[in-house]
Amino acid sequence: MTQHTPTVFGIVNITADSFSDGGKFLNAATAAQHAMRLSKEGADVIDLGAVASNPDAEAVPAKEEIRRLAPLVTILREREIAVSIDSFSSETQAWALTQNVAWLNDIQGFADETLYPSLAESDVRLIVMHNVVAGKAQRIATDAKTIFDRLYSFFDQRVGALMSAGILPNRIVLDPGMGYFLGSDPGVSLAVLKRLSDIKARYGLPLFVSVSRKSFVRALVNVETARSGPATLAAELFAAVQGADFIRTHDVAALKQALTVWNALN
Repeated sequence: MTQHTPTVFGIVNITADSFSDGGKFLNAATAAQHAMRLSKEGADVIDLGAVASNPDAEAVPAKEEIRRLAPLVTILREREIAVSIDSFSSETQAWALTQNVAWLNDIQGFADETLYPSLAESDVRLIVMHNVVAGKAQRIATDAKTIFDRLYSFFDQRVGALMSAGILPNRIVLDPGMGYFLGSDPGVSLAVLKRLSDIKARYGLPLFVSVSRKSFVRALVNVETARSGPATLAAELFAAVQGADFIRTHDVAALKQALTVWNALN
């Protein structure tokens, strides 16, 4: 295997009900300290999310989402730390464009085409995530044999629409979705992970992968979220070997250390 060092996104959830750390970082000062710690550990980008997207999460109005995000964006940009906004709200995304953030990360893959002119006028990079349903994740049955037809149909439509709106391909990154975003069966996420290189080859675009602490990883080893670090790291390293260009993680230090050793051995 050749050396491959993905760009690392550190996760900061400013939410009450995220599945792994809900309520821990609702205080702006605490969230800022956590974000800066992840940056020091080697995160290239800090991914800020103010609305949880797990199946049990409560809806949050865009006004409240922006209120949670605003102080963190200011603090991180003052320190010249690259910021990604993880939101599927068009209103929040429009606000983020006024803040000159580096990335927008949308679990709906930018479904609202009324925002496309503003996106085209900006320099922001877009993480276009595939989701088998609209909105937050849901517990639904899917099939590993048919998931790729759904995934390719989604990306064909969405990437085509974005490019037709004038958004250059060098600003687009594809995320196949993982865990409940692909369905409730862990085998579906495993099937997609195994074929990341096929997805990348089909579109010729960078791939973004977020498996950190997700349900399908925990199910494989039958552990609770707090003890899923080793299982997460194994999945992240596999994604890197498969050619993932960006990896979103809760534990930046562990991933950076593992990648350093992996590349040294190669």
